[in-house]
Amino acid sequence: MTVVAIQPSYGTPAARRHWRITLDQEVPFAESPHVSSLTAGQLDSLMAVHPTGRARFWGATKVQDRNMDRLRPGDVVLFTGGKLVRGIGEVGVTLRNAAFADTMWSQDPDNGSWRNVYSLAAFQPTEIPYEEIWALPSFNANDNFMGLRLLEGAKAEEILQGLGIETPSQRRQLSGMESAVATALAEGALIDPAETRVIAVECLHTPVTTYERNAGPVLVNRAEALLVTEYVSSLHTPGLDVQRLRTPAGITDLHLTGPEGTEIVEAKRGFTHRFVREALGQLLDYAPHSPQPTDRLSGLFPSRPIDHDIALLHRYGIDCVFRTTAGHFERSAAPADVRDHMRKAWHSA
Repeated sequence: MTVVAIQPSYGTPAARRHWRITLDQEVPFAESPHVSSLTAGQLDSLMAVHPTGRARFWGATKVQDRNMDRLRPGDVVLFTGGKLVRGIGEVGVTLRNAAFADTMWSQDPDNGSWRNVYSLAAFQPTEIPYEEIWALPSFNANDNFMGLRLLEGAKAEEILQGLGIETPSQRRQLSGMESAVATALAEGALIDPAETRVIAVECLHTPVTTYERNAGPVLVNRAEALLVTEYVSSLHTPGLDVQRLRTPAGITDLHLTGPEGTEIVEAKRGFTHRFVREALGQLLDYAPHSPQPTDRLSGLFPSRPIDHDIALLHRYGIDCVFRTTAGHFERSAAPADVRDHMRKAWHSA
């Protein structure tokens, strides 16, 4: 299970200096003066993940030894400061090496070396307001994330899903699963989830798209978050309670409760058939878990889907809401009799 570390990294002059040295740019760790401070095993580990001999790094002092012992390759780090998530990274290699840390950063006057060092297999600068994290069900408004915080389990999954974060290792895992399934199908074998294994790409009987180990940045799907923000700003219903709901099926983009009842809204970054189908499935998955009976389900899109796709939503009693111009949205409501008929299905266990 992926751990998510919330790492304050921009709130002090020292932190901003460290950012400029090892996040704004890659460190040539295989060259002097850095390489002489690494053990042979540490250098081998770094070269395996960063074959160019260069990488971005961050570190923590001895105060965080216990937390840093929990961090593993593939975990996600949110670098925060000034009420923004300023960058998102995927952990590459972790090591405890004060001498190596001292080649990059000056020591902390109270706690010494930033000896808990980790490289970043991927890194993406961002500007995500804290308010987007505060809006998630398990987080509190005005939490400024003052110290290093490690999230695990459901809370980690909530922040990954809520912010739309996807790392290269997650994409590789999906690619590996697809490769294993494709191989089993090509060989006429049964697919047993307990036995499924990743087969080397060159062993497949059909052409596939390959990937490089470190290809691609962390993906942060911002379009949906921006669409939701703009849509909420367009609502002027007195007494409307705007939340996100965490359910066993995932996190809703919006859970609205007001004078006209309860509505679940699923936003999509596209408006083609694929995205309409995704919204349809997610809405039907979320609906039974609403604490109040759901009066409306709505798909939210950045532009108007074609008539055929709107009809698909209407067939299940789901409204289609789409952006027309900046700050303005139009609703194509499902027929009331269809919605009333389908509501029983929405709420079935």
